Amino acid sequence: MSLTITTTKLPLRTLLSKSAKTCCTIISLAPRRQFFFKSWSRGARVQEEPGWRPAVYGPSRRTKEQVKQRQEQQQESKRAKDQGAAVKDTSDVGHADGKLAKSIMVNIDGDPKVFDTVFLRDSCTCPQCVDPHSKNKLFQTSDIPADFEGSYKAVVDADKGPSIELEWKTDVKGYGPDHRTRHSIDWLRRALNTEVELRAFIRHDDRVLWDKNKIVKDNKWVDYESYMTKDETLFDALTHLNKYGLLFIKNVPDSEQSVVTLASRVGNLKDTFYGRTWDVRSKPKAENIAYTPMFLGLHMDLLYTSNPPHLQLLHSLRAGAPGGESFFSDSFAAAHQLKRQSESMFRTLCTFPVTYHYHHPTYHYHFTRPVIELFPFPKYSEPTNLAIRRVNWSPPFQAPFEARIGSNNSTSLRSFVAASHAYEKLLSAEENLYEYRLNEGECVIFDNRRILHARKAFDATKGERWLKGAYVDDDVFFSKLKVLEEKYEGKWVAEGVVREAVK
Repeated sequence: MSLTITTTKLPLRTLLSKSAKTCCTIISLAPRRQFFFKSWSRGARVQEEPGWRPAVYGPSRRTKEQVKQRQEQQQESKRAKDQGAAVKDTSDVGHADGKLAKSIMVNIDGDPKVFDTVFLRDSCTCPQCVDPHSKNKLFQTSDIPADFEGSYKAVVDADKGPSIELEWKTDVKGYGPDHRTRHSIDWLRRALNTEVELRAFIRHDDRVLWDKNKIVKDNKWVDYESYMTKDETLFDALTHLNKYGLLFIKNVPDSEQSVVTLASRVGNLKDTFYGRTWDVRSKPKAENIAYTPMFLGLHMDLLYTSNPPHLQLLHSLRAGAPGGESFFSDSFAAAHQLKRQSESMFRTLCTFPVTYHYHHPTYHYHFTRPVIELFPFPKYSEPTNLAIRRVNWSPPFQAPFEARIGSNNSTSLRSFVAASHAYEKLLSAEENLYEYRLNEGECVIFDNRRILHARKAFDATKGERWLKGAYVDDDVFFSKLKVLEEKYEGKWVAEGVVREAVK
């Protein structure tokens, strides 16, 4: 049997064509594999800059700092554009010594700024509009006519300096044609700055986060007599308390009324069902674990009420019992640490509802809140800060959970347990705890919405341990702080915005 082999000759042009196609195919695949590898390797940065496109920003994504600078430039450009749009059409905007209009343009630091005349009229502080004694407003915003217009002229006020004086058409009912409104240029400038910062969601925050080493270094002790008699000392003490959440007073008189005088220096005491003041001492059948000699873990007070106290004061009257050392931990610092460890756990503590209660025959309190509460707009002047408003952590007074308890196969409760476990480890870590045993004649003041406190067990059979306590609300504290800020620094802070003290 013979085998015949047939050989077909292909033209050289055909071979070259096929070879070229094969090479093209191989070459075209290589960049595609390389592209997918780059995309995967940079996946973590996609979230940093989701709008990145090679055609616009080049082949490489920008660094965090470059992204931040670009965002700031865009925001500044938008603000400038918004301001430009506001003043571009000035046909219906009044000028100095000009026509009546719904808006007026005022030159501030060389720039034309537009104000709605409704705002300027509503802000009038003349004796006809604001009672000089009570400082109460004597008309309603709703009284201002819908077609309200005004005109102004530049004046120099004897008290306020450079100002504008406004005259109104169809003024609020009950005001005569001779009514005038004056606003200083300083006041108008502050109004603009405040609006810009509120609109940009920028919050001023000078709180200092601390661990054990930091608070040992920066801790402040204030003498009782100086605290009670000198406003400069009080301002320094309250400023420190606002920044760190912890302050100590020494040489406090041996009297049950001393805690009242200390708290009253700030303002009115908070009266609760425990009383205006209360005693922390061991007693049988105690209605609160604090009134026993047992160990008391890290917690905050009265989280089962709708507005827990801001400040807690504890004055040591007797310290004869062995043990009973106090512990303090900065919950804000621990929250920052947790966020760096796990974004998802941090978010869980910001959203999961935890119920607290005090359920006794004569009193029944019940309230639900997350562990971490944030301000509505988490953008701070210092980008490394978190917009933490307050923390809620009080295991001894926790009630059974009332939501997300496992129905519909929900696993969120398990997620909360894991997150709270991680958070508690940070709160109670030795490097984050400040331990101090109060001696007789000493008082500690701390921020009950930030600083956790705890106590070691003590032996009540070998001596007496007696603390006198009191509370102060947040409104009372911040009112006094703003008064002193304005007095000594010429400015004050509210809603996270610094406001200059102007006339």
